[in-house]
Amino acid sequence: MSRRNVIAGAVIAAAAAGAAALIGMGGAPNADPIKIGHYGSMTGAEATFGQSTDNGIILAVEEINAKGGLNGRKIELITYDTKGDSGEAGKAVTRLITSDKVTAVLGEVASTLSLAGGAVCQQYKVPMITPSSTNLRVTMGRDYVFRVCFMDDFQTWALAKFTMETLKFDKVAILYDQKQSYSKGLRDEFTKAFGKIGGRIVADQAYSGGDNDFSAQLSNIREAGAQIMFVSGYYSDGAAIAIQARKLGISIPLLGGDGWDSEQLGKIGGDAIIGSYYSNHSAPDQPEMVDFVKKYKAKYKGQTPDALSGLGYDAMNILFAAMQKAKTLSGQDVRDEIAATKGFPGVTGVITLDKNRNATKSVVIVKLAKNGQGEIVPTFVARIEPEPSTGEEPKKDSPKADKPK
Repeated sequence: MSRRNVIAGAVIAAAAAGAAALIGMGGAPNADPIKIGHYGSMTGAEATFGQSTDNGIILAVEEINAKGGLNGRKIELITYDTKGDSGEAGKAVTRLITSDKVTAVLGEVASTLSLAGGAVCQQYKVPMITPSSTNLRVTMGRDYVFRVCFMDDFQTWALAKFTMETLKFDKVAILYDQKQSYSKGLRDEFTKAFGKIGGRIVADQAYSGGDNDFSAQLSNIREAGAQIMFVSGYYSDGAAIAIQARKLGISIPLLGGDGWDSEQLGKIGGDAIIGSYYSNHSAPDQPEMVDFVKKYKAKYKGQTPDALSGLGYDAMNILFAAMQKAKTLSGQDVRDEIAATKGFPGVTGVITLDKNRNATKSVVIVKLAKNGQGEIVPTFVARIEPEPSTGEEPKKDSPKADKPK
């Protein structure tokens, strides 16, 4: 064979290989967009969770597409509303996979909904990344399901450590929603963690979701001598309880978990919530978030992003980075590249996925205060890094594994 024919053959082979690679990634070169699904609570009691996450994902998708997408193929985001219902979550994910033919799925925020959606993704072997579901069970036994946030056992340990070592408080009162798994789970884990480091729970009061009057519980807490009150429900409860506590003369700060993360917390709670703390995945004023906050405000009319927006943004970018490295856009190939994520520089912090598909990352503690515009916003106070762990997956019958967010 002549040298010219060898070169020509090599060129043809290379072109064919490139075309085959693109076809293997889901279609002909520059053909149909790559579909990514998102399921979230866009309406309902915790609608800000889904809306914030969707905003962050949209911003990431727009930036990716502005740079040409993946080999000329744009990303198309398809979002369905779960209405905060686990049944709707399962239906939404099934539709994304079977009808829309998405390459991967992002969602949910509430762990009960991620458990439902994750079961569908595992069944069809479609990769799923939850931006912010903290329940241990979300990824357990599901090798196609990942998370880019910390987990509940670490969150409560960080809260206990901050309360004892930074605030120097050793007497805590707890007020929790006895009908909500997330709230009860945080209460249980915090109680254990705080006790291990020498703290005391001086009052342990329960309410039921939907209650409007907390006066009986708060009266008991007022007499208990607590230095801080841990309210382990969502932001709507935290704000309402803060208002009633101040009316009853309770001046101690409140403490919450990441379920407090919403711009509505300050709007509802007003001055009553100022000076309180909660654990979160990021703070808008931490260094990693500065550029993201600017971009987010520019797109969403001056709105300050919460941590869920940042986690949605990070989840989409981690997914895209995996898609860029994957040999094809098959579920297995994309799954393998997501699993290999190490040291990803997210806006919510550096993210590394362990062998159980969980993120190793820090917890941020924020304090509620007024900014220059008079808005009540979370401000960065502390970052608590995870302690070394064995990396072993908890047993399915572990008490830790039974507390959806």
